[in-house]
Amino acid sequence: MIAAVARDDARSKDAETASQPAVLFAHNFYQQPGGEDSVLHAEVEMLRVRGHRVQQYLVHNDDIAGMSRMRLLGSTVWNRETTRALGQQLDREPVQVVHFHNTFPLISPAGYDAAKRRGMAVVQTLHNYRLLCPAANFYRDGHLCERCLHASVPWPAVMHGCYRGSRSATTVVTVMLGAHRVMRTYAHAVDIYIALTEFARRKFIEGGLPAEKIVVKPNFCADPGVGRHDDGSVLFVGRLTTEKGVEHLLTAWRQVAQRHPGLRLRILGDGPCSTLASSGVPGVEWLGWRPREEVTRRMQDAALLVLPSVQREGFPMTLVEAFATGLPVLAADFESMTEMVHDGHSGRLFQHADPRDLANVLEQTITDRDALQALGRQARAEYEKKYTPTRNYERLMAAYSAATQRAV
Repeated sequence: MIAAVARDDARSKDAETASQPAVLFAHNFYQQPGGEDSVLHAEVEMLRVRGHRVQQYLVHNDDIAGMSRMRLLGSTVWNRETTRALGQQLDREPVQVVHFHNTFPLISPAGYDAAKRRGMAVVQTLHNYRLLCPAANFYRDGHLCERCLHASVPWPAVMHGCYRGSRSATTVVTVMLGAHRVMRTYAHAVDIYIALTEFARRKFIEGGLPAEKIVVKPNFCADPGVGRHDDGSVLFVGRLTTEKGVEHLLTAWRQVAQRHPGLRLRILGDGPCSTLASSGVPGVEWLGWRPREEVTRRMQDAALLVLPSVQREGFPMTLVEAFATGLPVLAADFESMTEMVHDGHSGRLFQHADPRDLANVLEQTITDRDALQALGRQARAEYEKKYTPTRNYERLMAAYSAATQRAV
């Protein structure tokens, strides 16, 4: 009888472990904080509060300083130090799932190998299009570009210096992608990929990743509470770069402000386009980088968030954060955005890279208070339906379950 009880207890513990797998998150931080970092922190917290044992293996691009070009190339293609350090950590505290967010450039695909050698499931979130495009965004010289999508080795990117405007830097990325495409690393070393939208899933399948290995799980955020949205302002939150559409937004805003001089556009963020603060566009407040708590408060007060990107976005965290506060979103009509912002329902869409259309739709939207309130209610409903931690946890556990079954 005692032996039978012991066996039952063992089965119970095994079942608990299976339902709450131990997870190691691996992530390479960029030099400038971004949405990927926020997603990592959110998933770590989500699992810990639900009783999972969670570890992290983290590196930072600040470590690149002082590395020779050849050493950086070698580390980007296959970082032996990662294999050793990550492997030692996994030996000390084994887990069921190793979940990678960003491996570029210092973790490298060697991280997958460290996990696979130990029989652990490998999951990779596809935050951007790096595996298909050295620049990670299908954007070049002010236009969408997919010349590397079907190339076995993405040499067109080298010709144009697509990564950071440098041919030598782009060569490093291209060699890494080409080597692992030839070795079929991305097809075999990862058990499950997490795409953020259905559009992204289709694009990665078109680029050669196995369809059966890609699941869709959007980003999420904790519930900040619905705001009053009573100050009438328009918000931009993000990096101040050309790709994010800051210049187009200012062009459009100049037109809107001429007709409605009392309106306010508040720009939160930092980057190269911060120099435009001296351009004298009326009604614009340049607030710079602000703490997360203030960004949330501004969203709770504002009337509309604008996402004017001129390139395809993966899944901007600012969108789901805005929805969570009941703030509607005006977004460029890229395919991935049309999945999240339903025109006339949870926000509005405008023709991407068209400042005139942006101005027209922005003016129509911000001056109709009744419509704005209705859009805000639907934005909050979208959050509650799709982007809460509870809903996201269910999807993440399904992805982990599929990965562990494939890893056996």
